[in-house]
Amino acid sequence: MEIEFLGTGGAITIPRPLCHCNVCSEARNKGVPYSRMGPSIFVHGPDLLIDTPEDIYNQINRSTVDDVKGILYSHWHPDHVMGRRIIESLSADWINHPPQHKKIDVYIPEQVDIDFKTFLGSSDHLNFFESQDFAKLNRLTDGESFTLNDTKVFPFRLAEDYVYAFLMESDHKKVLIAMDELNNWVPPKEVLGVDLAILPVGIFEFHPLSGERILPEDHPVFQEEATFNQTMEIVKDLEAKRVILTHIEEPNGLGFDDFKELENKVKRSGLNIEFAYDTQMVKV
Repeated sequence: MEIEFLGTGGAITIPRPLCHCNVCSEARNKGVPYSRMGPSIFVHGPDLLIDTPEDIYNQINRSTVDDVKGILYSHWHPDHVMGRRIIESLSADWINHPPQHKKIDVYIPEQVDIDFKTFLGSSDHLNFFESQDFAKLNRLTDGESFTLNDTKVFPFRLAEDYVYAFLMESDHKKVLIAMDELNNWVPPKEVLGVDLAILPVGIFEFHPLSGERILPEDHPVFQEEATFNQTMEIVKDLEAKRVILTHIEEPNGLGFDDFKELENKVKRSGLNIEFAYDTQMVKV
């Protein structure tokens, strides 16, 4: 397997439109790796696309991806699904008659399928794609895995049980990918010691370099999101051979160079972690 980070931002990408803070201005001037598009990962080998943010078109156009065998959704949130029209672009044949559509497999875990019927019109939109032969919808029940190109993919719920993480196994290697929402999660024994763990970085309550408080203590986001410090505790429990953190939000106020400095600081403390950047390639 080889992992390509198509987008490493979160709900609020970098640069944020019309924002002229130091982080956004630098990203606007320098581009990658200072800029970050919405959250999406491509796994080469199974050729599996995980989540489709609004800017997925641009992400794939700048990527090394040359084929998409399947699309997998982690949860219903707009920053992870609102680019779903990429299914039509990848599949539809507008030239031949009768058309020869590609029909991409779309994998939808159980709770995601339920939520898609309620939020953002995702279910109606995907059903339309299936009716047009652009997609084949594979609705997964909890506990069910699937295999693409000899890679086994097992979705499982996190503590925030509307969102799924994925355990992938191929050639005696294991990769854990959690796209978002580690709040209150305790890693089960099945994922301990994986070769690679990809996790969301969490919310920065304090600036990790200066110690300055970023968010007020009573901010409601702490009821829903894991903090960076809580993520570090999860990393310790996982004992993964390699850890890469992504889903990096603009309001954290940290630029690419800040994260390189933080990476060195955390490694000195004994944790082997990295912070992802757009277009990064990682072999497993």
